[in-house]
Amino acid sequence: MKRCFSPLMLSLLLPCVPEAAAQDSVPAISGKLPITMLYDTRFEAHDPGPEHPEQAPRVSAIVERLQQSEAWRPLLRWPAFAAATRSDLLRVHSADYLDLLDKEQAHVHVGEHRPLSTGDTVISQQSVAVAALASGAGMAGVDAVMSQPSAAAFALVRPPGHHATRDRGMGFCLTNHIAVAARYAQQRYAIQRILIVDIDVHHGNGTQAIFEADNSVFYFSAHQHPLYPGSGRASEQGVGAGLGYTMNVDVPSGSNEQVLLHALDQQLAPAMQQFRPQLILISAGLDAHAGDRLGALQYSDAGYGNIATRIKQLADTYAQGRMLWMLEGGYVPAQNANAVEAILAALLR
Repeated sequence: MKRCFSPLMLSLLLPCVPEAAAQDSVPAISGKLPITMLYDTRFEAHDPGPEHPEQAPRVSAIVERLQQSEAWRPLLRWPAFAAATRSDLLRVHSADYLDLLDKEQAHVHVGEHRPLSTGDTVISQQSVAVAALASGAGMAGVDAVMSQPSAAAFALVRPPGHHATRDRGMGFCLTNHIAVAARYAQQRYAIQRILIVDIDVHHGNGTQAIFEADNSVFYFSAHQHPLYPGSGRASEQGVGAGLGYTMNVDVPSGSNEQVLLHALDQQLAPAMQQFRPQLILISAGLDAHAGDRLGALQYSDAGYGNIATRIKQLADTYAQGRMLWMLEGGYVPAQNANAVEAILAALLR
């Protein structure tokens, strides 16, 4: 057999396999289903300006690393997918907000970058369409794990989504992709209990707000504090029928992944014994990585693999292994690629 593994894959004990002939019809490797990857080059059309940290290479670097590797090709499938429709987005966002996005988008010309009126988010001529495509990637990921060509899917999307609320874009986010995926899973597949795990360095205030009164979605976030957007205290546990279905963990500046791993073991895992999720969605922010531009945490490559292992254990126990990972933040391209490789290797063990 041809020796085709990289040093990183050796360290992660990923099996070496020959190149596959067709990525969309890859057979299971050692009894494992291939992971579904969702990416479209049209994501690069979102252009917030040359000085903005949310640049296309932070995602394309991941794709290039995976697609150029002979070892990864037979383990991954890359299907095409469609954008979320207005009806899909209306499960999460208000009609007034979607109208506002369309109205403001119409006034942006080629090469321009304008701030969205609702918050600290920049749009270019194609940004709203790209955000809808990213939300559609999440829906396609749900289809993949529910129909079982894959047990796990990873949507490599931009712009990110977890700061977007029902009626406000903010924090680089226009539509909340993970929330759109959750509502789609409920509507299309009658999933009754969904766990969302947010590992971004920033609190996913938009996701929390969308589901805070909903006891069918359990939202967990471990994030740096203090840091933008300032929400996500442990006292925020949901409201009304959703009280007790939100769990927030503050991670002090300078911490490594051990704080998150401890919270997954000692707080989230016991809570899931009662909640018993049927599907797990992960807001996979990679900006907690040591050296990221926008955070001050110190997660390692191996740490991301350990995080993925813990979440996979929950998925295997309660959700038939079904997981959808969706990229959120992460602003150093090479580090993003390293972290995603570590996550994927853990999911394939």
